[in-house]
Amino acid sequence: MPPDPPFHDRPDTLPPEPGAYVLLIALGRDLPLRLPGKPERVLAPGRYLYCGSARGPGGLRARVGRHFRQGKPERWHIDRLTAAGRMLGAWIVPDGDECALVAALSGLPVPVPGFGSSDCRRCASHLLHWPDGAPIPLRNAPF
Repeated sequence: MPPDPPFHDRPDTLPPEPGAYVLLIALGRDLPLRLPGKPERVLAPGRYLYCGSARGPGGLRARVGRHFRQGKPERWHIDRLTAAGRMLGAWIVPDGDECALVAALSGLPVPVPGFGSSDCRRCASHLLHWPDGAPIPLRNAPF
């Protein structure tokens, strides 16, 4: 079995290489969301997982580190959630693929179709809800 991907609860421990990641975000209150051309959805308080990729300069350290920062400009869908919630950390997969991470988590509910995946034809969403009591979702995932 492959090892569990490493979890980082602070940005300074992240490597500067390219890869994919799963953010773990705790939302303490309802968050209304409206994606372009879609009806408004409300995210209930709870734990959410967001799968993304880091292929640019600075790799995982730069991209995931940005998600930890507060007060940043809202550039992507996930910025609304990281601004309203609390970033608990991220699992990282150097040289990984965000859609493979979504597939590994496919048993979890999709709270907002199209969230973070507007340019992806394979995934219904890159945001998943991690319900209380559900097992750790990435344990021994086959990346």
